[in-house]
Amino acid sequence: MIAPGLGMAVLAIWLGLLLGRDGFWLARERDGRHLPSSPRCWPDATAIVPARDEADVIARSVGSLIAQDYPGRFRILLVDDGSSDDTGAIARALGSEKVTVLTGASLPDGWTGKLWALHQGVAHAGPVPVWLWLTDADIAHAPDTLRTLVARGEADNLSLVSLMARLRCETLAERMLVPAFVFFFQMLYPFGQVNRPGGLGAAAGGCMLVRRTALEQAGGIGAIRGALIDDCTLGALLKRHGPVWLGLTDRSVSIRPYRDFASIAAMISRSAYAQLRYSPWLLAATLAGMLLIYVAPPLLALFGQGLARWSGLGAWLAMSLSFQPMLHFYRRSPLWGAALPVIAAFYAGCTLLSAWQQSRGRGGMWKGRAQAGAGS
Repeated sequence: MIAPGLGMAVLAIWLGLLLGRDGFWLARERDGRHLPSSPRCWPDATAIVPARDEADVIARSVGSLIAQDYPGRFRILLVDDGSSDDTGAIARALGSEKVTVLTGASLPDGWTGKLWALHQGVAHAGPVPVWLWLTDADIAHAPDTLRTLVARGEADNLSLVSLMARLRCETLAERMLVPAFVFFFQMLYPFGQVNRPGGLGAAAGGCMLVRRTALEQAGGIGAIRGALIDDCTLGALLKRHGPVWLGLTDRSVSIRPYRDFASIAAMISRSAYAQLRYSPWLLAATLAGMLLIYVAPPLLALFGQGLARWSGLGAWLAMSLSFQPMLHFYRRSPLWGAALPVIAAFYAGCTLLSAWQQSRGRGGMWKGRAQAGAGS
């Protein structure tokens, strides 16, 4: 009798996910929908780009910032965070008067590298810009990106406007795992809840337009100096000082390739255990939950009998259905929906790997730095 009960439980969970969580799986929050009208006066804006060993992508990334068609005053600050390559030189060689390259100071204790670079950029920007555009060095933006971000921020008096950049989805590893990365993110932080007053606070770190006064009221970047999941931490902090908006976009795209499964595993494991607050109890509960929600349905559908089999099949179908809008966004085959249990098992393994790396003092490894627990 355990199997029928288990099957009905997992089916109920998936029906609840389809009908609840603000319809996270529908991927309705897009930056191209319900665009507000342009403000009468375009406020000053400054882009801040933290960069460490980004010589292979920095020209395209900063070049996309230089090409912005923003009607107001706009400048770009690149903070070279101890690069061992020609990141800073390449940015300078672009020859734009909009671009200033700062040589970052040594990383102090208690800070992650990215946040320390952003802190220096914000300080250098000073009190003039109304908006600070915090954007990663591996993101390229369409020319109208800043204009649409500021228009939304001004129209709705937001403290933060953030876009989930479209990630590369070309190699086999990317096609299999990247749409699920965004799907799982939306499950944890439903964009509808994030965009609703009183809902969750979150952001996507590749593209965040921050109102400078709200950041100052929140205590500045220093208030989250040790956060490994800095985007969602900043989003939650800024939501206390005004509404935030988060959506999917085609305007901002990641240009960092993940050519194999190992590179994606490294990206996931860098922060997975931090998401669980470095708790072995939450780790155990998360792994058990992922087995129940993702692995149990196909096992019941394939090996169960009677009600257990039909319940497992129903849960598997519901799971596959929930993945379809994200697969459509990434222009991937709908058949990947049936593979979500295998994909989820990969993510579970990366979460376990993240905990193991933390136990060996290599948690949050990025560009030669182990940063997990930097603020503890």
